[in-house]
Amino acid sequence: MAKFCQNCGKEITGNESVCSDCGTNVNGNSSSNNNGTPILQKREIVVSIILSIVTCGLYGLYWVICMNNDANKVSGENTPTGGVVILLTLVTCGIYFIYWNYKMGKKMEIAGKTHNKDIADNSILYLLLAIFGLSIVNYCLIQTDLNKFAD
Repeated sequence: MAKFCQNCGKEITGNESVCSDCGTNVNGNSSSNNNGTPILQKREIVVSIILSIVTCGLYGLYWVICMNNDANKVSGENTPTGGVVILLTLVTCGIYFIYWNYKMGKKMEIAGKTHNKDIADNSILYLLLAIFGLSIVNYCLIQTDLNKFAD
């Protein structure tokens, strides 16, 4: 008998304990706290920046994927996944990434309102920083907001 994720409905194959699509624990343990706020892994910003530099940006790509998927969890949106964000960024020669920064500001505001967290709409700030090539600052700001869900 096929097993499906209770959160996103994706079919669970093999002996996975976590849904590969949305990160929900499929063995019955909750991935949210008592008031329904998803529990996220807290990431150290300084360590993430150093790893991004040391790996010539490869960790930065992984970080974007994780931030996007975490933002999807807390905002209740399931699209696009982090991998799709990277793919669309490559296909559009970086134009989609500028738009993604703007959308992350909106997603984080929605997540803040949904879960009573103090998160402002920084979409215009994220857009401007991305246009001027300072997306690493956006990573730090977004991760700071996401870390509020890990507390």
